[in-house]
Amino acid sequence: MKLLTYTTANTEARLGFMHNNQVIDMEDFGEISNFPLPNDMLELIDMGIELIAELNEMVAETPENFFEEIAYSLEEVTFLAPIQKPRKNIIGIGLNYTEHVAESARTLDTTGKLPQKPIIFSKPPTTVTATNTDIIKNTKLTAQLDWEVELAVVIGKHGKYVPKAEALEYVFGYTVINDISARDCRREGQWIVSKGQDTFAPMGPILVTADEIDNPHNLNLSLKVNGVEKQNSNTKFLLFNINDLIEDLSTVFTLEPGDIIATGTPAGVGAGRNPQEWLHDGDVVEATVEGIGTIVNTVREI
Repeated sequence: MKLLTYTTANTEARLGFMHNNQVIDMEDFGEISNFPLPNDMLELIDMGIELIAELNEMVAETPENFFEEIAYSLEEVTFLAPIQKPRKNIIGIGLNYTEHVAESARTLDTTGKLPQKPIIFSKPPTTVTATNTDIIKNTKLTAQLDWEVELAVVIGKHGKYVPKAEALEYVFGYTVINDISARDCRREGQWIVSKGQDTFAPMGPILVTADEIDNPHNLNLSLKVNGVEKQNSNTKFLLFNINDLIEDLSTVFTLEPGDIIATGTPAGVGAGRNPQEWLHDGDVVEATVEGIGTIVNTVREI
């Protein structure tokens, strides 16, 4: 399913899904199906990965005219971040594409050696913002605001010591994250000030459940700034793929439903360019992952 969190002119945040190029309200769909369904993405994830197959079957069996009163056109809705406020910090993975390792070594204080284990950092829940919102550049903190398109993985069930071969069974779905980074805010090797400022995790526009992504390790991802392409790669070039990451992370700490893993960015970031490029007031950033969509954000300086 293609899931989303949305508002309309007359509603607060609602949970929905895409059907025939319309948005169907999830809670309302539950009512017409005599199957109680939640109005929140995290609550839906808590119901289990197995629910998705049942929901798909229910949608297929529902007469089209039943959808009419609970459907909105795309023009009627505003897309929010699929998970507006994660329960925990987003798990970030650094230096996870070979070419990005090389470009970081040229311009940042990294060694250039390929990591032997995933490099893990985090982004607080307050970093999350939606498509078509502003990325806030606090000029008192940074002059070096950068972009990073990433495939994000949403966990669907508790996992501890997950074997690599079983890792994808723990994935509820996928979304897009732009891991905005203030390159001049790293502190003695610690990244959270660089990565963790408010609005530094644009997310969306939707969450695509795992059953709709045939191979998460063969998805094109790209990013544009003011219409000019800056990044273009494919998840097949991940240094540590999703199976590797889930195995490693679940060894360190328990993964729980709703946890979000931003899997890393390919080459083409502003810090790696010659001369270096940074985001400025009014810049428009578009981050795209194949099969999921594009998030668009505008930089605003304060």
